[in-house]
Amino acid sequence: MGMKNVAHQIVGILKDAGIKRIYAVTGDSLNFFNEAVHEDGTMQWIHVRHEEVGAFAATAEADLHGIACCAGSSGPGHVHLINGVYEAHKTRVPMLVIASTCATYEFGTDYFQETNPIKLFDDCSCYNQMITRPEQVQRMVQNALQQAISKRDVAVIGLPGDVSEMEAVHMNTSAKVFFTQPQIRPSELEIGRLAQYINQADKVTLFCGVGARNAQKQIVELSEKIHAPVGYSFKAKLDIQRDNPNEIGMTGLLGTASAFQSMHHSDLILLLGTDFPYKDFIPTNKTIVQIDIEGEKLGRRSIVDYGLVGDIEHTLKAVLPFVEARTDSSFLEKQLAAYEKVKEDLMIYVEDSGSECAIQPEFVAHTIDQKASDDAIFLVDTGMSCVWGARYINQRRDRKMLGSFNHGSMANAMPMAIGAALTHPERQIIAFCGDGGLSMLLGDLATIKQYNLPIKLIVFNNRSLGMVKLEMQVAGLKDQETNMVNPDFAMVAQAMGIRAFTVTQPEEVDGILDEAFSLTDEPVLIDIYTSPNALAMPPKISFSQMKGMTESMAKLMLSGNFEEVWDTIKSNYKHLKSL
Repeated sequence: MGMKNVAHQIVGILKDAGIKRIYAVTGDSLNFFNEAVHEDGTMQWIHVRHEEVGAFAATAEADLHGIACCAGSSGPGHVHLINGVYEAHKTRVPMLVIASTCATYEFGTDYFQETNPIKLFDDCSCYNQMITRPEQVQRMVQNALQQAISKRDVAVIGLPGDVSEMEAVHMNTSAKVFFTQPQIRPSELEIGRLAQYINQADKVTLFCGVGARNAQKQIVELSEKIHAPVGYSFKAKLDIQRDNPNEIGMTGLLGTASAFQSMHHSDLILLLGTDFPYKDFIPTNKTIVQIDIEGEKLGRRSIVDYGLVGDIEHTLKAVLPFVEARTDSSFLEKQLAAYEKVKEDLMIYVEDSGSECAIQPEFVAHTIDQKASDDAIFLVDTGMSCVWGARYINQRRDRKMLGSFNHGSMANAMPMAIGAALTHPERQIIAFCGDGGLSMLLGDLATIKQYNLPIKLIVFNNRSLGMVKLEMQVAGLKDQETNMVNPDFAMVAQAMGIRAFTVTQPEEVDGILDEAFSLTDEPVLIDIYTSPNALAMPPKISFSQMKGMTESMAKLMLSGNFEEVWDTIKSNYKHLKSL
């Protein structure tokens, strides 16, 4: 096969597995692997400025492509990877991590930059092993990739620098990996009982997670057959929303009242492929049936009456012939009407576009939704940027939205946009960046410029940690240490060679977005000064939260911050009125 050393052997296996690029900062123990990648010439080495960015970018590529790889060298390189590796682990995407380390003869001597990758990555991987001999390479790398693919998780390979340059040894085992698509569904007895649950309930709500993304056609068919409204988690939004006349939005912290109310007014809730973590938004006095391909998830978020293991597409295909069609659509119509009212209320914040340096972020997000391409890929930062994406970005034809939906990390949007742009150079890539998130990994704007990735970075610059500010206020606390003194993000981007705009007036938003989106072959950053007092109240407001908000506003007033209190009321008066 013409292989020279272990590094070349690993590169050959990765290439055959469909890995297109390695995200890494090279150096020290990674250098022979780097050389092998470049000698092969079919994979791209993406030189990020920070390994965390590389792991985030690889997470996005794995989500969009099915497999990806990042790498980090001894000591600090491993530690820098960790947050992005946790992202892939929590997102449940197949990713391989090459953790190169010091030479084997230095193990256990507290050598320069020595870390223990086995201990370090143990909590965020499904496979985590150290190669110490060339005879292990073929089996371990193949096994790592196969486990990552089959378990949709992170596999870590420790690669000592001295081993990577040893002569390769070919073993009498497989070097291929297999992307399998088994059809898993409940037994006939379980399907029959599932049909009974559905047929005996008068009012049914379907609540769908990302595990139902491939069952959109069956979900719509079931929904129309029994006149059931369809809610969804944020991660599943654009997949379930596609061509779905009965969708009623999201519930949860970022959701709206319609899905929350539909679930609480139902007799039966079908949880389909969802591991929705916010149990307080799921009723405790309704019949709940949960279907998931991973049986260990059954019942861990809510009081489940009946649980089944199966992929949603084939489970629904099996049960649909036994489900009785209905004529009474009154429950569905009532929920759809409530959803229309919710959408009308959301548009109020769009119509009131804000003022100088206090542009309503809802207006910005809605304008982007209207102007973005029908197959755009959106990346959203955790925090308020996530809220605006959740509420105002909608499916057109084949849009996708990625974010740190499970790990909840700041600073994910810009790095994920790098992975998305490299994976799909033919599609429009739009990142919703919080000012706090962008500040955290600002250096990798240079990576975007180096590879001339035509990402559109929208900075929701509210000069604060907005979600933290809201959390403190609803807890009755005076928000402290949430304000941010930001650099001029447009000037920073320009210094890195990226075209940039600063927007301080609402009437500038439309034209600058048009200009930015017309620049299809280069990156653009738009720094938009949004209102620091725009809030995002969840669909379920408890008395303690209302009391907490009142206490917080009172503390601000007693501190002499009358202007902030008044701005908060003006920016969110419709929210406050709805309480």
